[in-house]
Amino acid sequence: MALSTEALFRDDAYLREADAMVVAINDRGGIILDRTIFYATSGGQPGDTGSLGRANGSAAITIAATITGETKDEIIHVPATGQELPSIGERLKLAIDWERRYRLMRMHAACHLLTVVCPYPITGASVGEDESRVDFDIPDAGFSKEDVTVKLMELVAANHPIFTRLITDADLAANPGLVKSKNVRPPAGTGKIRLVCIGEDASVDSQPCGGTHVKATGEIGEIHVGKIEKKGRENRRFRLRFGPMAAQ
Repeated sequence: MALSTEALFRDDAYLREADAMVVAINDRGGIILDRTIFYATSGGQPGDTGSLGRANGSAAITIAATITGETKDEIIHVPATGQELPSIGERLKLAIDWERRYRLMRMHAACHLLTVVCPYPITGASVGEDESRVDFDIPDAGFSKEDVTVKLMELVAANHPIFTRLITDADLAANPGLVKSKNVRPPAGTGKIRLVCIGEDASVDSQPCGGTHVKATGEIGEIHVGKIEKKGRENRRFRLRFGPMAAQ
């Protein structure tokens, strides 16, 4: 039976530390807690790494990856090779690799801005610490990396707020345009869909997403499109990178 972990990062992506209790160890040595600040790999965003501190004086357990189990609510902390496993019922001190997470939060928010600048169906995406990609269904690109970068940086400089809100399955059904992915639909049946919104009253963007993001576009910092690639007859891949665009 799948277990459920309280995902603290959904309400506060800026939590760096928290206490939690071990509720299970799966057959592969994965650690399942009653609650966690570790984001599990999903929606193109990689899972968190970090450590689980122990009160008994033993060395902290290094977490090499975080994944989901039988359901999205079952979050599994995968220890690095050779780590001593905790006991069920043991209380631990959770600490994520904050520098890595914060870069991913900035990048994920930048990917959302890219879908505003390029309002076409998304066919794939992957968020990375230094480079991300978003694939769009675009028959003829008609975009230059320079023009897209200028528009992205205008949105960053405006320092629009980024926040979440919940809507019902019925709300989503009544507003199908909220879903930007061409092939992937947000999970239905829970009665609650999490939207990530940008701008006052979501004036810039609003779309279903379970990932972690910064609180304002200004936190993203300098970002640019490093490359636009043709991936098939109607597929264009945009590669986002931190920092200024290289001089031509």
